[in-house]
Amino acid sequence: MTLRWEAFLDRVRERGTYETREEAERAARVVLALLGAHLVGAERAELAARLPETMALILLNPLQAAEPLSPERFVRATAAWIEGATERTALWDVGAVLSVAADAAGEDLLRRILLQLPTGYDLLFGRPQPL
Repeated sequence: MTLRWEAFLDRVRERGTYETREEAERAARVVLALLGAHLVGAERAELAARLPETMALILLNPLQAAEPLSPERFVRATAAWIEGATERTALWDVGAVLSVAADAAGEDLLRRILLQLPTGYDLLFGRPQPL
């Protein structure tokens, strides 16, 4: 089931405790653009199909990462793209957006997404995996 735009942003806003929907949207755009650069194939397409159209297009942007970023570097990259962000606030942004994306994905798709990403992304999605 695809989330509606407003519902997606409202969930991100709630999880990130943002004051405005605009703040939630800014975080969502940056985090999903970075995530989209790291995912390929069916998993990226399936996740996009479960997101609002605008967010799906951001995720499907043809940018490709030269190398997969570790979770720490992903957070630093997020901080670099959000004006005034620090690594601590970027970690908050990443967690808010990716946890909502994880809800939209469902457990099976999320498990397949995590297989494409370096170790540690399960924590960014708010879904710690057993060792």
